[in-house]
Amino acid sequence: MASSRRDLAVRAAVDQGLLSAAEPVVALLDTAGIRASAAALTSAFAAVTDAHVLHAFAVKAAPLVPVLRLLHEAGLGVEVASPGELALARAAGVPPAETVLDSPAKTPAELRQALALGIAVNADNLQELARLDALVASAPTASPLGIRVNPQVGAGSIGALSTATATSKFGVALRDEGARKAVVEAYLERPWLTRLHTHTGSQGVPLALMAEGVGEAYALAEEINHAAGRQQIDTLDIGGGLPVNFHSDEETPTYAEYARLLADTVPGLFDGRYGLVTEFGRSLLAKHGTVLARVEYTKTSGGRPIAVTHAGVQLATRTVYAPDAWPLRVLAYDAEGRPRTGEVTVQDVAGPACFAGDLLATGRALPLLHQGDVVAVPDTGAYYFAHHYAYNSLPRPGIHGFTVTGGGDAGDAGTGNGAAGGSEGGSDAGVVAFTTVRKPQTLAEIVAESGGALADALVG
Repeated sequence: MASSRRDLAVRAAVDQGLLSAAEPVVALLDTAGIRASAAALTSAFAAVTDAHVLHAFAVKAAPLVPVLRLLHEAGLGVEVASPGELALARAAGVPPAETVLDSPAKTPAELRQALALGIAVNADNLQELARLDALVASAPTASPLGIRVNPQVGAGSIGALSTATATSKFGVALRDEGARKAVVEAYLERPWLTRLHTHTGSQGVPLALMAEGVGEAYALAEEINHAAGRQQIDTLDIGGGLPVNFHSDEETPTYAEYARLLADTVPGLFDGRYGLVTEFGRSLLAKHGTVLARVEYTKTSGGRPIAVTHAGVQLATRTVYAPDAWPLRVLAYDAEGRPRTGEVTVQDVAGPACFAGDLLATGRALPLLHQGDVVAVPDTGAYYFAHHYAYNSLPRPGIHGFTVTGGGDAGDAGTGNGAAGGSEGGSDAGVVAFTTVRKPQTLAEIVAESGGALADALVG
């Protein structure tokens, strides 16, 4: 997210009452930034190939219908991994032809629905392939079908997100004894298998390892097509997982860097013989989301200042439980939404949940926060405020998209926590307009989700 637009949005969120004593935490999405990321992705691959490429956004990264609609209008499809995600994609108007179904645990009903709709399906394993055999035999389908393979090329720096390890739960493990031969034979026995899928990338995975995984899949596709005596596999789904820089506003690595690396290391991928599918998620949204939270109290414990805010484990679950793997920046603003200045002080920024580890930042050097101030947590547009963790029955925050029009900063892509203009007014400030993406959760909704209508169920 451009830092100047973010500063304008923070000030406007305070001025317009989106962030208030009654709504002490709110999430913002920079729609211009999202569109720019989608354009960067499509142009990066267009620069290295004339082949058809479906860029399927991984819905798990931001399961919000307005976000899916925005990305679809920007030229992207979707990758879904559950009936719920498919329902969201359909509600957003994404057509079946631009939808891919991946999941390690698809039920017969899920497969039957996908084939009836004509959605592309990547079978995770040979047992699932046997289910597809029966379904394909029972009714014609327009669904492109393939198998997901695990190239077993190794792990990144975050073990829980590494999908191409020797023992990963995803796909057919190619280096296991007899597995590669079994995959080749599966294709030769089923001329309707026309796709091959792999996914190596994720946070903590270097680009070279991602490219190595794609290279292994490409080599397997070539082997299968040679054995078949024709181009049976016509599309390679190379997954996504471009890592995100959580340490500054710089957007690095870039899609262009990754596309060029693939062109250099797997040139046959882009020579026009194969259609392509990508499944990027985090990298499209992360830099364009910001959580804002009021500082409810400040205190000192053991000589260290602590700012107690309303953003914690319910939003930044991964950061709270695994802070070394998932660090987040925290930016300081005053009660009016202006960047706070003053002497930098080492302090903790805490969340509202009732356990000691609920900390957004520990020992962080920031201008000293005061009661009523605002903290902004950038880079949270993916896997953060759209994935609520209902600790202490804390409500889901409202999510608002914003645009900035007018003013010299409206389209600026600078970095840092610089000076902000107001939410309205002259050419130097720009005007911020908000639209609701998801309404704040009400207490009545919390009660309803928690069996409120069934209060006598255990005592009747």
